[in-house]
Amino acid sequence: MKHEIINNRIASLRDSMRSANIQAAIIPQTDPHLSEYLADHWQVRRWLSGFTGSAGSLVITMDKAFVWADSRYWLQAASQLKGICIDVMEEGKPTVPTIEAYLCTNLPPHSTVGIDGMLFSITATSSMQQQLAASGIDLRVDFNPADSMWTDRPSLPKDKVFVHENKYAGETPDSKIAKILADASAQGADAVLISDLAEVAWTLNIRSRDVESNPVLTAYLYLSSNGNTLYLDTDKLTPEVTKHLQEAKVNTCPYSEAMTSVSAKANDSNAKVLLSANQTAGAWLDTLGSHAVIGKSPVAMLKAVKNDIQTQGIRHAMERDGVALTRAFMEIEQTIASGQSLTEMDVADILLKHRKAQPLFFDISFDTIAGFGPHGAIVHYSATPDTNSEITTDSLLLIDSGANYLDGTTDITRTIALGTPTDEQRRCFTLVMQGHIAIGTSIFPEGTRGAQLDALARMPLWKQGLSYLHGTGHGVGHFLNVHEGPQSIRLNDTLAPLTPGMITSNEPGVYLSDRFGIRCENLVLTIPAMTTEFGNFYKFETLTLFPFDLQLFDTTIMSDSEIEWVNNYHNTVRSRLLPLLQPAEQEWLIQKTQPLTR
Repeated sequence: MKHEIINNRIASLRDSMRSANIQAAIIPQTDPHLSEYLADHWQVRRWLSGFTGSAGSLVITMDKAFVWADSRYWLQAASQLKGICIDVMEEGKPTVPTIEAYLCTNLPPHSTVGIDGMLFSITATSSMQQQLAASGIDLRVDFNPADSMWTDRPSLPKDKVFVHENKYAGETPDSKIAKILADASAQGADAVLISDLAEVAWTLNIRSRDVESNPVLTAYLYLSSNGNTLYLDTDKLTPEVTKHLQEAKVNTCPYSEAMTSVSAKANDSNAKVLLSANQTAGAWLDTLGSHAVIGKSPVAMLKAVKNDIQTQGIRHAMERDGVALTRAFMEIEQTIASGQSLTEMDVADILLKHRKAQPLFFDISFDTIAGFGPHGAIVHYSATPDTNSEITTDSLLLIDSGANYLDGTTDITRTIALGTPTDEQRRCFTLVMQGHIAIGTSIFPEGTRGAQLDALARMPLWKQGLSYLHGTGHGVGHFLNVHEGPQSIRLNDTLAPLTPGMITSNEPGVYLSDRFGIRCENLVLTIPAMTTEFGNFYKFETLTLFPFDLQLFDTTIMSDSEIEWVNNYHNTVRSRLLPLLQPAEQEWLIQKTQPLTR
């Protein structure tokens, strides 16, 4: 039934393409704010294809259909698209072309490719236009068939906005706005349009529930010396939020009027409006024309570098998260030991139950990944009623989970053995942990970028002919999106230096298809290490507080310093969590953090 529905939707899309004289259409997984995680209203690619991954574009020609999916989603896409008229392009493999290269090769000259210009950044739109034009192919940026095809499309979210108090945020909106406008001025602009939802929320110290697991609101923010305007569904405002915005000298206007209103403001004051090339939709450039200044987001680095109140908040949040994890993992082990049934979806429920009991809990920070055995090898696996495996003692359980607390965002992955692990599992786990430790203990000079450290995490695996294709680390927001830029630790360089105050994940892994997966993740804070005649050097403070599975370490291939790191980390976990636990929980944690020996 599902296959028939999806195939019919693709056929209807092709009818719309014929009517518009379009030979190919590209449907990305994003919204007009170029978000990674989307409200249901913007889940057009998911609705058209049935593929639920958080990344990947759908490409439709008159006789072919593909989803371009990165390595996190190769297995998931293949499973979800099986039997449907859509094939998978395994993006990242040397033999797989880019979308533009595929279209240039497979479409005849004078063809037209259709996109919705609100769903591609200024940079992406310009690059696509140039590449297609080189093969004589036109790009139309006004093709948006979803509005007419998706008759029961969900409305935009209606949840109220609320204030993120300064005792958690550590800086007032007016202070942030002054810094943002100063940066915009340095880039030659009088005003700035902020489109990124997390940047809007961070700037004004406001939050909502518009996107599942991401406490953001659907809005644009226009800042200028002549006045500031927040564009949102005004029904979402409360008296408290209205007062808060008035104190920050921010007016409000309906979300639907954002483009016409910003254009009018720019025209009236002859303002130069800064647009982030990678975070603003190309349609905004067409609207603002000569008033647009293309540059870098003035918010990204400000948001990424946490202040002292935020970093202290995340340390407290990690302690409460560690308590919740202790209780959850104890329950998982006890359920298995008692012979009761336990499934992957049960694991997610157990984690949520214990996190919800913690002070300042708001929501999970992403859907829990609980992958048992072969499912652990699917990097961004999501259990469904159809795939929900029962957990036994004959393989590994990978659990990637996190929470949003008012004072911080957590993200942790642990891989555990509920029975006796095999030699291969212990060897692979230890190689992953060697990479994890290499990142966690690294010291690097000021200006170092994540790509320059990435090989440290991969080298133990590479030496054994093993690897992983996802990034080693991503930035993490503060009571915001669990994925945050501009920094990352990955093979491809994002050109953002690792700066004191940044929170980044450290999560190498290895995935053996149809067998098991291993990932070990902590969050780390960049902090000063030393200053020498060669300048400033930085290091990482590990923030996450929860033990690794001792029975999965193979100490025969570990150095003394690696064993010492594990023991020191577990000592820290014990000292920080034991005072917060009940006696039985303390006994469990002490057992799980016994010194690792050869």
